[in-house]
Amino acid sequence: MRRRTFLHISTSISAVTATGLLGARPALAAPRPDVTISPDGPGLQAAIDAVPAGQPFVIGLRPGVYRGQVIIPADKPHLELRGLGRRPEDVLIADDRANGTLKPDGTPWGTSGSASVTIDSPDLRAVNLTFANLFDEAANPAITNRQAVAVLTRADRLVFDRVRFLGNQDTLYVNSRAAGVIARAYFRDCYIEGDVDFIFGRATAVFDRSRIHSLNRATTPAGYVTAPSTDLTNPHGFLFTRCRFTSDAPTGSVFLGRPWHPSNDPNAVGQTIIRNSWLGAHIPATAWSDFGTWPWRSTARFAEHHNYGPGALPSADRPQLTPAEAALQTPTAFLQGTDAWAPHLC
Repeated sequence: MRRRTFLHISTSISAVTATGLLGARPALAAPRPDVTISPDGPGLQAAIDAVPAGQPFVIGLRPGVYRGQVIIPADKPHLELRGLGRRPEDVLIADDRANGTLKPDGTPWGTSGSASVTIDSPDLRAVNLTFANLFDEAANPAITNRQAVAVLTRADRLVFDRVRFLGNQDTLYVNSRAAGVIARAYFRDCYIEGDVDFIFGRATAVFDRSRIHSLNRATTPAGYVTAPSTDLTNPHGFLFTRCRFTSDAPTGSVFLGRPWHPSNDPNAVGQTIIRNSWLGAHIPATAWSDFGTWPWRSTARFAEHHNYGPGALPSADRPQLTPAEAALQTPTAFLQGTDAWAPHLC
């Protein structure tokens, strides 16, 4: 017998509002969800639509699969999505469209439109759950534009804690509202998998103690981990610290990144910095790649620092931070902005 949907509206949200920014919440006891939903209920989008605009709110998700595209608008700040299972695997939020999948009007969804979840709300927090794009490339050979985003972010001050991101090409699109607009996101103890450019965009993002897993797509090269498009005016793009880069792909077949210049924008000078992380044997001695006519050596900001493992190979093609540069490329420097945001210290 399937469990009925249960919605519980807390009689008091003082414990929620007293915490201020959601990034500060881990230091305190987690408040009870304001709403608890089940997979056989009206759905996650319905729960989000019912959240009072501008009010801090916690949605608890019971274990199961939540299917369908989800859009979290900008007028729902300080929203928390909390998986209530024992593991992140227990709650799955997923859809299955790709760039080339057609809308009802016959036009393609495009890369941004393919996202299973789109986040425009600032100060969102997601905890202990999984986001996925389940588009099946093998079952759809006629669709050649296979970018299939699991999560698209365009808002500032986002926290993902013990969250899994599953997909193939373009799994995690960390972006901002417009070029030159800074949007920050912090990923702690997360798992992100894909094959081609599966972490990409112009946002400022810190990946801390996370596992970055490259799938084996049985081609040469087997894939690219990052495709940053950081605006030249932004000193901070992607920072990976204390992470593990793993793969089932052949030795030396996956690049750490390549510079993405959307619409051939010369000001998109992408930054990826990987430091104090373990690199598997799938990373070659030349770890970075050009993107079309854009050479990585002159149109990107790529660097490493104190990495180790079989993929951390000494090479003239592996730019390294100096000690002085490394002292400036830290989670605090990337995230603090003008408001001293510090979710990594909570």
